Amino acid sequence: MSGNVTSDPLAESALRVDTREELVYLLGQACEIEHGLMCEYLYAQFSLKRGPDEGLTDGQLARVQAWEKTLITVIKQEMLHLALATNILTAIGAAPHFERPNFPILSRWYPPGVQIALVPFGERALRHFIYLERPEGMALDDAAGFAAAQHAQPLTAAGAGLVAVPQPWQTVGHLYRGIEAGLASLCARYGEDAVFIGPARAQAVTNIFEWPELIAVTDLASARQAIETIVEQGEGARGDWIKSHFGTFVGILEDLLAEQAADPAFNPARPVEPAFVRLPPDVASGTLIEDPATAHVADLANGLYEVTLQVLSRYYIHHGETAAEFNTLARTAKHLMNWVMRDLGPVLTALPVGPSHPGQTAGPTFDIARPAIFLLPHQDAAWKIITERLDALQQACASLSQQAGLSALAPLTEKLQSMSQDIAAHASKTASRRRRQHAVPDRREP
Repeated sequence: MSGNVTSDPLAESALRVDTREELVYLLGQACEIEHGLMCEYLYAQFSLKRGPDEGLTDGQLARVQAWEKTLITVIKQEMLHLALATNILTAIGAAPHFERPNFPILSRWYPPGVQIALVPFGERALRHFIYLERPEGMALDDAAGFAAAQHAQPLTAAGAGLVAVPQPWQTVGHLYRGIEAGLASLCARYGEDAVFIGPARAQAVTNIFEWPELIAVTDLASARQAIETIVEQGEGARGDWIKSHFGTFVGILEDLLAEQAADPAFNPARPVEPAFVRLPPDVASGTLIEDPATAHVADLANGLYEVTLQVLSRYYIHHGETAAEFNTLARTAKHLMNWVMRDLGPVLTALPVGPSHPGQTAGPTFDIARPAIFLLPHQDAAWKIITERLDALQQACASLSQQAGLSALAPLTEKLQSMSQDIAAHASKTASRRRRQHAVPDRREP
């Protein structure tokens, strides 16, 4: 397929979408950005102090709790944006895209100036969030320490190629408006039936996630509706960003600066540092955890993150699952995020990195062990693998909860066990049903 985007209403330059491959590439970047922003905001939430024993007055604690509640709302909307972007991606026939580079994600992966990093809650983090969520056409500098990497420009490549390549989008809204224009252009040339070729069953539409805006993408109109939700919640409708993520972070920053003006010693965040159990292959350097107990909890956090992506990936593939099994996958993903990861994060950020980093606590790094390791395309095997992973994580959580200072993990053990039993029950039914479907009838004469 090919077709040119001939007009663009943005202040930024038009993005090129001549082929399905270029559209898939841009949607993959959109999924990575939504995924990365979600992790950034989770990290900031986990870094918040939790009580008077961490030096907060009653008034400051109330303020921090209000900020956390607001962050959780934004995080849930980022999850919605990832789901909607994935719906668009699967609607045009591509696979769900949950892989991404490991943190910190430098701007060589994205256009100059776009970087994703894990920063504790505070002025620097908020200014970075404001920069990433800024409305289209707004001139704004990123927070200190986020200098853009310079990209080498190719000398020989010119004109249309056979594979998709990076493009210099400026804001998240610019990226999505380019995707929207590309969809419209391809539909105008080839017709919507030729563009939206993905199976309807690969759409996330369940009410289990409790997002009324989570719609199935089946045509250009529904794709535009999904994009409008993402852009308006992130940066706001053009000229009206007060209730958007951008406006929300501007408001929190103003509150924080006022609190710090009244009490210059006020720091709402723990002294967290993104700390690795082991460096991923695509991370050149980073802080390594030295404390054994902290390392085990960080490993548990990475394992939970990975199995959550496995469940989400299977949810989008769900080839052969019944409606009940489909709902079980959605419910398991939701509970892993809301019931387990959200409670585990603050436990980790209270633990020491080790003697080489006095006073520093460990922040989660959301490791991706290998790209797409969480894609499980074979139904029976997928359910068995998810069950195995949940069992292993439950056992690790139970063992850690017996250690001094880690009793808060005990309730998480029970939740993981319940989820594992739920998945295992369906896995048994799935395998039995598959055996019956593939049974060879006995055709021998009596």
